[in-house]
Amino acid sequence: MWNDLVQIGIVLLILFVLMVPMGKYLYIVFGDKESKLDRIFLPFEKVIYRISGIRQIEEMTWKKYAVTLLAINGILGVIAYFVLRFQGGLPLNPAKIENMEPSLIFNTITSFLTNTNLQHYSGESGLSVLSQMLVITMFMFTYAATGLAVCIAFIRGLSSKGRSIGNFYQDWLRAHTRVLIPLSLIVTLTLVALGVPQTLDANVTVQTLEGGKQTIAMGPVASLESIKHLGTNGGGFFGVNSSHPFENPNVFTNIIEILSMWIIPASLPFTYGRMVKNSKQGWVIFGVMLTIFLLLLSLVYSQEKAGNPAFNELGFSHNQGSMEGKEVRFGIPMSALFTSVTTAATTGTVNNMHDTLTPLGGLVPLSLMMLNSVFGGEGVGLMNMLMYAILAVFLSGLMVGRTPEFLGRKIEAKEMKLIVIALLAHPLIILMPSAIALGTTLGTEAISDSGFHGISQVLYEYTSSAANNGSGFEGLGDNTIFWNTTTGLVMLFGRYISMVVLLAVAGSLITKQPVPETLGTFRTDNATFGTILIGTVIIIGALTFFPVLVLGPVAEYLTIR
Repeated sequence: MWNDLVQIGIVLLILFVLMVPMGKYLYIVFGDKESKLDRIFLPFEKVIYRISGIRQIEEMTWKKYAVTLLAINGILGVIAYFVLRFQGGLPLNPAKIENMEPSLIFNTITSFLTNTNLQHYSGESGLSVLSQMLVITMFMFTYAATGLAVCIAFIRGLSSKGRSIGNFYQDWLRAHTRVLIPLSLIVTLTLVALGVPQTLDANVTVQTLEGGKQTIAMGPVASLESIKHLGTNGGGFFGVNSSHPFENPNVFTNIIEILSMWIIPASLPFTYGRMVKNSKQGWVIFGVMLTIFLLLLSLVYSQEKAGNPAFNELGFSHNQGSMEGKEVRFGIPMSALFTSVTTAATTGTVNNMHDTLTPLGGLVPLSLMMLNSVFGGEGVGLMNMLMYAILAVFLSGLMVGRTPEFLGRKIEAKEMKLIVIALLAHPLIILMPSAIALGTTLGTEAISDSGFHGISQVLYEYTSSAANNGSGFEGLGDNTIFWNTTTGLVMLFGRYISMVVLLAVAGSLITKQPVPETLGTFRTDNATFGTILIGTVIIIGALTFFPVLVLGPVAEYLTIR
């Protein structure tokens, strides 16, 4: 056990060393002041602006920011459609992969358009090399940059005084040129040095020990792996994702991939603290995220370490824990940590089969995606946690009979209505389609388990889609018109409703006059508020999702005891 804790502790220690400097770097990248970074990146950015026809960087209202975001996303989606629809006749297709089926195209484009990367296809056999690069890898940059840009705009709405929330073009471009591309180059070269392949050759034919021939799929794996994790994307080059020995060959690549998908979400609270000119605010938000994360990590680790109780009745020894669906090279600790980080950071990459987790072990990734605020994806998690923070301030103000204020801005009915819309949309787009799927043959025919685990499979699929995560309980036969369409719609709603609503909240707050701090001001930068915030997140999550969790993983756990 101590060896396991040391492994997890080392990864946490490295994260703690990196996150504050990274938070400072992001603050410099997206700050309003000129910096030394301009000397390096600005000449390249000016060329891109000129090619794009952008002559002047103007400040945007929240409405213009949102419309620009949606327009760019839509244009890129149309381009991706034609690439996938006609990939069979396009170049860089040495494996002669056929065109995609229409409903699968809709699901795939929506998946990568929304930074979800849910895969209802197998990467090496469903996409050509051109599609992998031009659609999948490109989208992993563009839509991760979208989430990061919106998060920065939202923070500006909380921290700026009567000014604009920024310019989407500038934020989006800087997220590419100054954050994602440089970091991806570093991670790609590191992964190549550790044995991850990077080539344009699609297949390699080798002779087996038995004298036969085997065709091994290849391609630009390392470059996709880097942005897949840094952008909290998750779509694997191969169907089995980061459990594949080419995507994740050893414990060192495993640690790099964990840190890659964790570093930006974990550092954003410190960027937030600097932007609002109160570093304690960042530490409180990070502390809340870390506390909830460690509680759920402890649960999945203990459950997988204890093994499957059903084995005890059969007389089987399982001293190593529940190793079903896990890679021996990672073991229980690195599998449990990977499972927790990938669903906390809404990445969706997997190094073990979540469908084979013990019942309460499987409860953990479900819970992290349902909360969707414990670190979260590229900016989305911080925005959702700040949404909970505003709600906590509002509720606390009601209890003491004081007008609630957050960062010097009064929280009034308009902001609370918008926040309630965002809060209700998330469970609504999970629970409604889950009920439809479980109540119709179109949904139930894809379920591989007729018991409580089957409910978990359906619930996981829609939760993963709504949280823009993309991982799945892969026992579900989901490549059908019904599942492709419904999960595609859930991904769209899950991504853009919250983004637009929170931009509206930022636009409302930025126009308000700051209220001077007094002795009666409810402070949001101390442990008391952190405790209230933890309670708010857990209570709302429990009230919303606990009944359906009882029908799925909890009931399954009770039946095998």
